[in-house]
Amino acid sequence: MPLSPKISALPSVLLMGPGPSCVPPEVYQALSAPCIGHLDPRFIALMDSLKTDLQTLLRTQNHLTLPMSGTGSAGMETCFVNLIEKDDHVLVCVNGVFGGRMQDIASRLGAQVDTLEFPWGAPVDAEAVAGQLKKKHYSILAVVHAETSTGAVSPVAGIGELCHAADTLYLVDTVTSLGGMDVRMDEWHVDAIYSGSQKCLSSPPGLSPVSFSERALARLNRRASKVPNWYLDMSMIVKYWEGAKRVYHHTAPINMIYGLHQAVRLVLEEGLEKVFARHLQVHEYLVEQLQGLGLSMLVAEGHRLPMLNAVNVPVGIDEAGVRSCLLTEYGIEIGAGLGPLAGKIWRIGLMGHTARKENVDRLVEAIKQLITT
Repeated sequence: MPLSPKISALPSVLLMGPGPSCVPPEVYQALSAPCIGHLDPRFIALMDSLKTDLQTLLRTQNHLTLPMSGTGSAGMETCFVNLIEKDDHVLVCVNGVFGGRMQDIASRLGAQVDTLEFPWGAPVDAEAVAGQLKKKHYSILAVVHAETSTGAVSPVAGIGELCHAADTLYLVDTVTSLGGMDVRMDEWHVDAIYSGSQKCLSSPPGLSPVSFSERALARLNRRASKVPNWYLDMSMIVKYWEGAKRVYHHTAPINMIYGLHQAVRLVLEEGLEKVFARHLQVHEYLVEQLQGLGLSMLVAEGHRLPMLNAVNVPVGIDEAGVRSCLLTEYGIEIGAGLGPLAGKIWRIGLMGHTARKENVDRLVEAIKQLITT
């Protein structure tokens, strides 16, 4: 049996795929701090500080705002398992992989799920959503703000107004957008939101910030049945994250919370508007440089994400071969297309600490060498 590689021998890779992103030195330092108990008063004080910072980042007053133990998919499932009961009517907007995953989870919970399908690479159409809401009342409407599989952004603010008027809970995926573009949970009438630690927040994967509005919390508290997933049951987890006397639920990932606390603090210290501007400026620089190589973008201008860029692979170019050479010869990771876009696009991430012009220069020069020789 071959020996496992030593962790200390792993190479440093420039992470420019759909996640994870590059991790700042300050976050690595925080991750390496001594582990203490998950009920230690000093750790509880850190938890409270992180909650406050997440509220600032999400622009929300929701007291039920915390990082779930698990990746962004755990955050997605947290929102659905706590808010759906059997036979609830749910509307899911699908314009990529993660809208499809929402539909799958809601169906597994016994909901009556309708979907609005949109082309991959296009945003969700708010007018189509408005038309569907006039036909039927839904308990929940779910949409992906930043579709990681395509690089398209959807008009979640306008859809939130529609949900508010229809008395429908509004659930939004911000796994890729949070920390890289503006997210205004309260202003957009969002009732349940989730994200991930490993993208624009530039902490390793393993935590999922989640926030519930008072309307969502009321829905949770009046459930006729228990939340079907014990580990993700917010009615139990909240007792660990809130109150004068904390109640054990599960052992929190102590050092991961150290890391996320530092990562969010770095975003807030830089300043939200400056962070958002940096992502947009570096995105525009990438597009300009790629166009100089004759490469085009999948998503139409005006609907593109700054932090996830879907690039059309030219005819005759070995898509997988370029990605492999970038990793093995240049130490740069980019992502492949998923689903119907497999083999047709490269996904280039400009997330968090990765979103810097010098990283774009390094990547573009490597791509130039690979597609012109």
